[in-house]
Amino acid sequence: MTSEVTVGTGAGLDTADMVLNIGPQHPSTHGVLRLRLVLDGERVLSAEPIIGYMHRGAEKLFEVRDYRQIIMLANRHDWLSAFCNELGVVLAVERLMGIEVPERAVWLRTALAELNRVLNHLMFLGSYPLEIGAITPVFYAFRERETIQAVLEEASGGRMHYMYNRVGGLKEEVPAGWTTRARTAIDQVRRRMPDLDNLIRKNEIFLARTKGVGVLSAADAAAFGASGPVGRASGLDLDLRRDEPYLAYGELSVPVVTRTAGDCHARFEVLLDQVYVSLDLAQECLDRVDQLTGPVNVRLPKVVKAPEGHTYAWTENPLGINGYYLVSRGEKTPWRLKLRTASYANVQALSTLLPGTLVPDLIAILGSMFFVVGDIDK
Repeated sequence: MTSEVTVGTGAGLDTADMVLNIGPQHPSTHGVLRLRLVLDGERVLSAEPIIGYMHRGAEKLFEVRDYRQIIMLANRHDWLSAFCNELGVVLAVERLMGIEVPERAVWLRTALAELNRVLNHLMFLGSYPLEIGAITPVFYAFRERETIQAVLEEASGGRMHYMYNRVGGLKEEVPAGWTTRARTAIDQVRRRMPDLDNLIRKNEIFLARTKGVGVLSAADAAAFGASGPVGRASGLDLDLRRDEPYLAYGELSVPVVTRTAGDCHARFEVLLDQVYVSLDLAQECLDRVDQLTGPVNVRLPKVVKAPEGHTYAWTENPLGINGYYLVSRGEKTPWRLKLRTASYANVQALSTLLPGTLVPDLIAILGSMFFVVGDIDK
């Protein structure tokens, strides 16, 4: 006996729901993510993000690496924010060891963290329009990325995984004349950003695809623990740089970019406007660096051992709140190092955002959550 099932053929007919897998690899997932969708025709009835395809067991690996080796591992979970990832680890270890970092290193770290934030945002400002059919913005975004990238590469020697932070400061002093070249790069990017901004922000096709699509309410954003641009686009006025300052942020005035619409366009606008803020902050830090002399690190023993105890260090990563819970038993390796990543919390909201939307809008929503799958899976 055979049974026939008619799938999604429209009004007047009995239709069955279709189960569709997006992924585990898909051009707009920024890594290997899988979405299990139940569709009624073109409409999404339910969505389940299935994660773990990129899981490397970073938290277990942390337990068998010493405090110098951990930094190398940590900068790889969100590969677009490597410098900021390193920062969380060294801040946690320094807090536990009671190390005071030289002032020049503090200001240099702050400048580099803001430049890394610009690099992260530019990647999404180029790739997100690309995912919904706009090809040109990615060329402008990558032109600006290369300008900033050259500055970070000159200082650290790395293009993606900088490995420039050390417990107690930075690996080494920046090259002679570096701050001047960094300021020139910032000026260039600031001057050319309107090319990208004018092309996409008020583009009527882009507006049609993003305005009112994928609305995440402030209550839902808070319930899922969303942070960073995703949370602030929904009206969550939270930024650790202002609210719980670390590094030199306590001496800076950090404007927090927020929106209330909570839709795809609001998330994109927050990202765009944050680039201008970060360029200004980086410039301010570089001006301060030029007024300071002295070392950029402290002398450490051959074997670094954190005293027994525990601490939690969280930072405002480009994609949201990044936290490290470090537990030490006085050994040269941590007893436990728990990682709280921004993307992991942000992507959970897809299960609420996607039901009721149409399949073409699904890609627009997915891209606007600005996640890196390595940051979800760790």
